[in-house]
Amino acid sequence: MNQGTVKFSFNNEKPNQTRDIILKVYEALAEKGYNPINQIVGYIMSGDPTYITSHKNARSLISRVERDEIMEELLRFYLDQHST
Repeated sequence: MNQGTVKFSFNNEKPNQTRDIILKVYEALAEKGYNPINQIVGYIMSGDPTYITSHKNARSLISRVERDEIMEELLRFYLDQHST
């Protein structure tokens, strides 16, 4: 049994694309009166696209990126904001 650390990586060729999609989806959810954070977390946790509104093509946009890419972008942004 391997007890070592498993390395997780993927190739995100367009890091700015993921960020732009997150921001556009956030905006569309807010415009429709949803709590964008709750809806995006629901989508990330479940993979169910119905957490995302179809307003402004947000559901289609978010399906262009993998959920792990969304998580990586969110974590990178958070840590960049809180690192010294």
